[in-house]
Amino acid sequence: MSNRYVLIQWNRHKKIYDIITLLGMVLFLAAYVVVGMVKHPAPSEISPPILLLRGFGVLAIVMLHIILSIGPLARIDERFTPLLYNRRHMGVMFFATAFLHAFLVIGFYGGFGTVNPLSAVLNSQGGGVPYELLGFIAFIIFFVMAATSHDFWLANLGHRFWKAMHMCVYAAYALVVLHVAFGAMQDKQGAVTPALLTLGVVWLGGLHIAAGLKQRISDRANSEIEAGWIDVCEVSEIPTSRARVVRQAGREAIAVVNNGGTITAMSNVCAHQGGPLGEGQVIDGCLTCPWHGYQYDPATGCSPPPYTERVRTYEVRVEGSRVLVNPEPRDD
Repeated sequence: MSNRYVLIQWNRHKKIYDIITLLGMVLFLAAYVVVGMVKHPAPSEISPPILLLRGFGVLAIVMLHIILSIGPLARIDERFTPLLYNRRHMGVMFFATAFLHAFLVIGFYGGFGTVNPLSAVLNSQGGGVPYELLGFIAFIIFFVMAATSHDFWLANLGHRFWKAMHMCVYAAYALVVLHVAFGAMQDKQGAVTPALLTLGVVWLGGLHIAAGLKQRISDRANSEIEAGWIDVCEVSEIPTSRARVVRQAGREAIAVVNNGGTITAMSNVCAHQGGPLGEGQVIDGCLTCPWHGYQYDPATGCSPPPYTERVRTYEVRVEGSRVLVNPEPRDD
C-alpha cells in the first residue's frame, strides 16, 4: 500500500506464496524438458534448447490462464479470495516467463544470421499469418502492464486511465491465442494442443459468464430494498475477520464487517482503485482490499497512519441475532 518504490507488506505469507510459485514453475519446466527429451531422443530435431524455449512459452500460457481465472473464481466462491492478494506477484512472474520465452526464441531462431535477430524472427513467415508479430504485440502489452503494476504509476497515471490500460490484458490474451493457433499448432501433429487451447478459452469464458450471472442475480435480489434499515443477515453468517456485501439499486454497495465479534459497515468500494473491500479480510485489525492490499479501520473507514485514504461508513445495529444497517452513509 504505497505510491513509492519500496517493499511493503512483503510478509511471511507472501514470501511463502512466492517460493511455492517459483518452485512450481521450476518443476513444470524440468518436467516439460525431461518428458520432451524422452519423447524425442537424440538425434531428434527437437533439441533441449528448443524444448526449453517451448517450455517457457507453455508455462507462460498456463500462468496467464491461472491469473485470468482468479478474479471470476473469487466472485463465484469466496474461498478463492485469498488468491487475489498475490495475483500481482504471479503477474510479474508471468511476464518474466514470457520474456525468457521471447528472448530464447529471438536468440535461437534469429541469432545466427546477418540480419537483426528481432527482424529475422518477425519477418520469417513470408506470406503466412504473422503469428510471431501477434505474439510480439501481446508481449509489448504485457511489458507495459508489468512496468506500471506498481502503485507509483497508478497514482501518477490516474485511476481511470490505469484501469483501462490494464484491461488490455484481454486483448493481449486474444493475441496469445492467435499466436499459438497460427504458430505452435501448425508445427505439431495431433489434437492435444488444439484441445488444450480450446479448453482454456472455454474455461475462461465460462468462468467470466458464471461470475457475471451470479453478480446479476445478487444485484437483482437486492434491487428492491425498501427505505430504512436493511436486514442483512444473521450475525453467525458473517465469518470472523470477513465481510458480507449488501448491494443496493442505484447506490454504493456496503461491506458489513465482523472484526472479532464487533459488527461495523463501510463502503464496499476501495478508495485506491475501486476494489471490492467486502471480498477482503481483516488483517492487523483493518479490512484489507484483496486487489492491492489497501487497508481501512472497520470502525472509522480510515487507513492507518501515515496513509490518508478513507471510505464511507454506515451505522449498524444488532437486534437479537439479526444484523441491520442504515443505507445512508454517516455524515462524518
